[in-house]
Amino acid sequence: MRILQLYIGGQRVDLFKDESVSLTQTIQNVKDIAKVFTEFTQTFSVPASSVNNKIFKHYYNSNIQGGFDARTKKAAYLELNNTPFKEGKIKLNRVGLKNNVAHTYHITFFGNVVDLKDVLGDDLLSSLATLNEYSQVYDFTNVTNYIQGYAPNTNDNVLVPLITHTDRMIYNGDSNAHEYGNVAVHGGGGNNNGINWYQFKYALRLQAIITAIEEKYTIANGYATDIVFSNDFFNDATNQEFDDLFMWLHRKKGDVESTSFGEATWTTYEGAATTQTFGDYGGMPTLSSFQNGQLTISKSVGDDFTTNSPKVTLTLNPVLTSPLVPYDVRVTGSNGYVLLENTIGGLQTIINGVEPFENGTYSIEIRSDVLLQFAAGGIKWIVEYEFRDEDFITLSGGIRYLNQATFSTSAVREFNITEQIPKMKIIDFLSGLFKLFNLTAYVDNLGVLVVRTLDSYYAANTKAPIVIDEYIDVTKSDVEIALPFKEINFAYKGLGTLLAKQYEQIFNSGWGSTSYTLNNQTYDAPTEDYKVIAPFEHMQFERLYDLDTSASNIGNTTIQYGFFVDDNFESYYGDPLIFYPILNNGTAMKIIDTEVASDVATLTRYFIPSNTLALQCGTSETSIHFQNEISEYLARETGNPNCFIDSIFETKYKTYIQDVFSNRRRLVKVSAILPLKIYYDLELNNLIEINQETYKINSLTTDLTTGKTEFELLNTLIW
Repeated sequence: MRILQLYIGGQRVDLFKDESVSLTQTIQNVKDIAKVFTEFTQTFSVPASSVNNKIFKHYYNSNIQGGFDARTKKAAYLELNNTPFKEGKIKLNRVGLKNNVAHTYHITFFGNVVDLKDVLGDDLLSSLATLNEYSQVYDFTNVTNYIQGYAPNTNDNVLVPLITHTDRMIYNGDSNAHEYGNVAVHGGGGNNNGINWYQFKYALRLQAIITAIEEKYTIANGYATDIVFSNDFFNDATNQEFDDLFMWLHRKKGDVESTSFGEATWTTYEGAATTQTFGDYGGMPTLSSFQNGQLTISKSVGDDFTTNSPKVTLTLNPVLTSPLVPYDVRVTGSNGYVLLENTIGGLQTIINGVEPFENGTYSIEIRSDVLLQFAAGGIKWIVEYEFRDEDFITLSGGIRYLNQATFSTSAVREFNITEQIPKMKIIDFLSGLFKLFNLTAYVDNLGVLVVRTLDSYYAANTKAPIVIDEYIDVTKSDVEIALPFKEINFAYKGLGTLLAKQYEQIFNSGWGSTSYTLNNQTYDAPTEDYKVIAPFEHMQFERLYDLDTSASNIGNTTIQYGFFVDDNFESYYGDPLIFYPILNNGTAMKIIDTEVASDVATLTRYFIPSNTLALQCGTSETSIHFQNEISEYLARETGNPNCFIDSIFETKYKTYIQDVFSNRRRLVKVSAILPLKIYYDLELNNLIEINQETYKINSLTTDLTTGKTEFELLNTLIW
């Protein structure tokens, strides 16, 4: 019999002699991210002894001032054979009375480690504030840059894939095929062909989300524990299977919401100007100039030909928008001093009044929440002077400056990551990854959350099998059928996009989904199926085929894209989409802005979305399909279009599942009383040896007071 002792606030608690404490560990728990931090809880019934009455300050008597506060948990710890075993807290639940006299205190001991679900709660991915470090300007230039690579700031956690949210892309190399949506580059057509830049949205590397979780959930930030992932599956740049995965930032169907954009910024006019002189004195000296958008006023103090400061008039006449949108204008001096600032709308004339324009250089800045354009001549400066000739006759004159080229404001719109990331709980995101890749996790001695695939978790055990022959109870054991389910189904939750729906209708199966029974047999026992559903969208992408029927052009392009609409060709929301981006070079494509004629980009490289880690077999055969599917990119080429054989089932589930479904698999139940040394060192991936046969641990339950451990073991198989 082992000696178990409970301490509360450093005071030893009296226990009933027959008090029992059990601890259960199971492999199913380490495969559930919500239960990774699960530490056992134990309810005690302790006597209302004089010692315990003192600890709990006679809680049953409400008249005692400064009594025990049952609303809060108290520090506590357990000892086993006078050796510290578990630290934690206790909570007083109730006091049991007999004949109106306190008899029993009912308390619960909580281990210091908390459930990960308790830490994360219902927090959404959008609560990860540090993700906004990756926010980007949302405009034609930035989007087209990020389609072509990680430019302009080499941030490899953000990119723009060829996924459209509403409009379909086609490729028709016929030089006369000028139509919107045709991304072929050929002469003529202007903005009549191509695809709008705002059909595209940013995507974020999944690893950046993992990092943001670690940055948020720390003790320093007020959380119960630090969440730190190991460098095994997460945080490992060499693990391309995960590190190269991205999530499309699609918070709502259709266009990006304007409310997600940041405040517009000031745009300085930097163009040239035409000049017009006027006045009643033909010999008027030039006292001002206009270069690079800057007005410079120069007059000599005391000059006989000038009087006072010039009168300066600024007229603004933008190309009218409907409805008319107010805009801001300000004039700043060379020293950064703001001479004037107004909020105006439409045609406006501003005359300097309080603040004179002295010698110096001045700039005009305009700001608007929407794109605001000024045609040539829409911005006009007039600088007027008064003169006195040698006969002291007052004359007047001046210069007009009119902008020569079209000028547009830069309504910088910020694509805020936390406002655009799909609505998903953090715990569901992590659980989804665990389901997708068959991951397990446990907390090591340093508090690091070690995440591995199930196969690598077992492979990480380097210890020799633990022989327990001498400790088991040979009088009783059971050998049971180990087959837990009739069939196991693997699928993605999100299969609602157009091509995925069409695939389901044709093949009566979900895109990328599979089911498993050994040798495709059906069994009478058991009768239930088990489903592994990853909570992500799974798209079938499309490689563009040249629609031009001429022999010189017909064939595949190097362009693959995603058309994120439903089977009614309408914008679709769906579940969070994950994919592999592949930077592909080849066929030129055209991206435009139908509202700004000058915004036209010809791209010869672009991030194409893919369900495989590589486009061609040989470099990698990894995919995020649960089963081997035909490659969207290779489908029309000769050779083997389904050569990406490393499906998730093959690489992450097959070994474990085929073991479970084997006719040779047995579930063995035995009891043993283990020495404390073995029990303390025992881990769930250790092998157990009985009668020279080795077993994996499925679960174990230990009575800490007696040392009796109930094992559920699975025999190991050699294939």
